[in-house]
Amino acid sequence: MFLRVACRLKVRLRKEKALKIHRIQQSQFLPMTIDDAWAFFATPKNLEAMTPPFLNFKILSEVPDVVHSGLMIEYRIRAVGGIPMRWLTEIKHVENRTRFVDEQRIGPFPFWYHEHRFKPVEGGIVMEDEVHYVMPWSVLGAVIHLCFIRHRLLEIFRFRKRYLEERFPNHLR
Repeated sequence: MFLRVACRLKVRLRKEKALKIHRIQQSQFLPMTIDDAWAFFATPKNLEAMTPPFLNFKILSEVPDVVHSGLMIEYRIRAVGGIPMRWLTEIKHVENRTRFVDEQRIGPFPFWYHEHRFKPVEGGIVMEDEVHYVMPWSVLGAVIHLCFIRHRLLEIFRFRKRYLEERFPNHLR
């Protein structure tokens, strides 16, 4: 099965001859004000609590209380087989109470762009995450993505969604 999938992907990639940019998008309603949402999500130290335990996520660099454009955050994760790796992101495009972007500078992906958006709506906010990323290693990367990476990334977002539902169940009441 693995060889058949790999051969199909290899043929497809040869035909496309283009870089495959993957995308994951998630939105979530939270019953909180835009001010409270920004205070929570724009605080880098809160990222550890929103990350699943299987990643063993740890921020290594000193971080301020609130994100700002140009902020570099270094952290360690154990994403694949418990092997530790360092990841460096830069916070870009900060628009107070509206959005910010983190871009990977050093890490497992040749390209990683993660936009966090916050929109006030009746009774709370809608938080949207949109990630664009590219896998390394051509055909092997495509197989790893199909078999493992996409599932793992979606699992991370599912964990974060559940965590936020528990953390902010009736924040305005």
